[in-house]
This record gives sequence, structure tokens and C-alpha cells, in this order.
Amino acid sequence: MRILLVEDDPDLAVWLSRSLAQRGSVVEWEEDGRLAELRLKTDTFDAIVLDLGLPSLDGALLLRKLRAADDATPTLIVTARDDLSKRVELLHAGADDFLAKPFAVEELEARLVALVRRSHGRARGVYQCGALAFDQNAQRFTLDREPLALAPREHAILRELIQRVGEPLTKQQLLDRLVSTDSDLHLEAVEVMVHRLRRKLAGASVQIVTLRGLGYFLEATESGPA
Repeated sequence: MRILLVEDDPDLAVWLSRSLAQRGSVVEWEEDGRLAELRLKTDTFDAIVLDLGLPSLDGALLLRKLRAADDATPTLIVTARDDLSKRVELLHAGADDFLAKPFAVEELEARLVALVRRSHGRARGVYQCGALAFDQNAQRFTLDREPLALAPREHAILRELIQRVGEPLTKQQLLDRLVSTDSDLHLEAVEVMVHRLRRKLAGASVQIVTLRGLGYFLEATESGPA
């Protein structure tokens, strides 16, 4: 993997660069947000590791500028902040994953590998979360590589969730994606369909999580829901 590390702490940047290099990645380092923006206009990377507190141009604004320029490079935010509302805001701005400081380099590498793999799948029209996969071209879901039978409304909701893995979607947002064909639906119908989807995903390494006040999102688990 070729990684752009955008981090203004020299000690952390040197440690990360060396550690990832020992694991076979090529790491380029920028400590200034503005310089990172200029670098990304002329160079390409498999993923970006982005700190938020940067000089010249902070990480959140840099992320927004990249997405506004249609730069879809997978971006992992590393931050000492543990603010849920800020994370949700950055997910909507285009962040792909988060890792709180301090962290183990093994976890950082694993998350980067997953992000790059997922981005390659999206380029082919394939979305994946745990054992669940969605082929956009065929409009087909599989679970553990077996076809997953879904009613049309269930299919529509699960499609929205897998195309935005980790990003909370409210009942209203999900309903808005169904009303073009089901104008008689109400918010309670979304709850019913989510309940049915949870039953169909039970025991698999993927689950629909409820984030109180924010909505539902899809999450991969190591051994299936508890």
C-alpha cells in the first residue's frame, strides 16, 4: 500500500512511517494541511491517514475539500478526540474510518487494508461489510457467499446501509429513499423492516446497529452479533 500520512507530530509520524514500512507499506509524510492538499492534487495514494489538528488547514476542512474535488481516496482519521457528534459530522463529510490515539500500529494497518479492499470493491460496484456483500450491477445480496432472499423494501433499506457502512441513517432518510415507489409508508414501517433484516442477518459477522437519536448503521463484527 502507498499511504499519505498527514500528521504534525514528528515523533508520531516517524514511528508510524517506520512501523508501516516494516510491514511492507510505502509511507509519504506531510505535516501541514495545505501542503497535503497540494500533494494530493498531483499524486495518488491507496489511503490517507489524517490527523485533525493540523497547521494551515485543519484535517476536517482538508477532508471536505478533497471530497468536494471528487477525491475518493480512503481516509482514516486518527484523533485524540472521542466526540460522537464530531465523528458523525466527519462521516457525512466523507471520512471512511476512525482510530483513537493512542493505538497499536497493527490495528492501524488492519483498518487500512480493509479500507483499501473496500474501495477496490466499490470501483467494481461491489460493496461488502463482514459476511454481507452487495453486487450493484446485479442488484444482488449474498451472505456468507450464499444468495440472501429479501423483499423489495428490505432490499432497498439494506442497499442504502451497505453503501454507507458506518454512517448513521435516520428513519426519515431511509424512508425518503422508498417514498418514490411507496408513498403510503410511514416511519414505523422502517422499524419493521429493520427488525426483519436483523433476523435475516442473525448469527452472521454483520449487524444493524441503532445509534440513539441518530439512526441505523451497518457494522461488521468479528464473530457475529452478541
